[in-house]
Amino acid sequence: MKIKRLIYLLLAGVTAFSACKKEFLDEKPPTAVPVTEAIKTENDLADAVNGMYAAMRSTLFYGRDVQFLGDELADNTYISNNNSGRYLSEMTYTYIASSGEPANIWGQGYYTILQANRIIYAANSLPASNNVNQLKGEAYAVRALCYLTLQQFYATPFTVDPAAIGVPLITAPTNIIGPFAKPSRNTSAVVYAKIISDLDSAYAIMPATGAPTLHAQNSEYIAKYAAKAIESRAYLYKGDYANARDAALLVVNNGGYTLATAANYVAYWANPAPQTGKLETIFELAQNTATNNGNTGMDYFYNQAGYGDALVYTDFYNTFSATDVRKSLFLTTSAKRGAVLVNNKYSNVTNANDKDDIKVIRYSEVLLTLAEAYARTGNEPLALTYLNQVAQRRDPSLIGYVSTGATLINDILNERRKELAFEGLRYYDLVRLNLPVNRPAQTAAAAFTRTLDVTSPKRIFPIPQGEIDANPAITQNTGY
Repeated sequence: MKIKRLIYLLLAGVTAFSACKKEFLDEKPPTAVPVTEAIKTENDLADAVNGMYAAMRSTLFYGRDVQFLGDELADNTYISNNNSGRYLSEMTYTYIASSGEPANIWGQGYYTILQANRIIYAANSLPASNNVNQLKGEAYAVRALCYLTLQQFYATPFTVDPAAIGVPLITAPTNIIGPFAKPSRNTSAVVYAKIISDLDSAYAIMPATGAPTLHAQNSEYIAKYAAKAIESRAYLYKGDYANARDAALLVVNNGGYTLATAANYVAYWANPAPQTGKLETIFELAQNTATNNGNTGMDYFYNQAGYGDALVYTDFYNTFSATDVRKSLFLTTSAKRGAVLVNNKYSNVTNANDKDDIKVIRYSEVLLTLAEAYARTGNEPLALTYLNQVAQRRDPSLIGYVSTGATLINDILNERRKELAFEGLRYYDLVRLNLPVNRPAQTAAAAFTRTLDVTSPKRIFPIPQGEIDANPAITQNTGY
């Protein structure tokens, strides 16, 4: 799908509900609810939070584009030469300002942010309670995650250039700022400060008990320590390793999450239901009977019962030892495409009911963030402790890493690649560390570019042309 959703049109659309003429008896049309009257109770707030998650799990955002591109732009996945025509420009790094995916992610990201803004402001008008604090905290955390995601796609990484321009910040609903606001881009430093501030606010106000009377208490909703887990990622991407360490350590010490064992790891991935016991998943987006993305979902794009266009580089598959349980999540043949390698983390495409939830952040990522943060702040023994905690749980035959210095950092990055593959993070590890993308040769692939150098303007997406045309305050990224 190729669409152009402009920030100012989104702003106008949200406030359109409040535009009604004074008619006979001054009755309000039942389908036109002013923004200022739409959220009046805790139940209204909970409904708005569900709408925010629905916006986030769209195929145009976390439901496929964001998660899939984090692997395809890097060196984990490629598009088969027998394909449905999707994501081909990303294989050749030939996307331009009018391309579909840059417009999709930008538009749906800001649409989700607008939903979060409405919730935050509406919550301020409701009587204080644990329920209100929980729901408001979820909105803070989602807004922060959306801005972090937009920074990843459209801004030079802070670790590469701390003075770089970032994305526009919109932190108020349209009934406050007006329907046709045309914001300029903020500096990355300002955007990161807001991301961290939102996550700190979420953590501070969310009760440990959540909001049990208003929505389920499971991994499909952001909980208190999920905000800290997201914050550990934000600090890592910012290159603030001391704060990444501290945020991750709070999750490890207090969050109550656990890793799957070698015995139940495959079953964990095969289970489409949300987690209620804090096994592995910290936050995921629901793909159940009522909410799944169907044949536009990421699972459908990977699974050979769907489009199955996305395949795995042989070189990457060969990095797993024979005793690594993660190797069990690959298929080595396809009825459609023969002897190719297929990611099988998303195996529930043919389910009549639940599909595969979109994993946004897992406990193993937090542990590997903690390992990297300790390694970069001078505590290599603890870095090895957390690195081996993940690596040996996945491969019981592994003696354990004993590396130091640059080799230790490389070992951590390789474990991140193996552990978090097909969850949308590989490309952003390469980009934040200013490393080139070196894709291996693959005969089954569609036309693709082997290397993306650190000097290429294609390291980040263009600002969508529709946004540039509509908003003179927005500047385009270099090279587009």
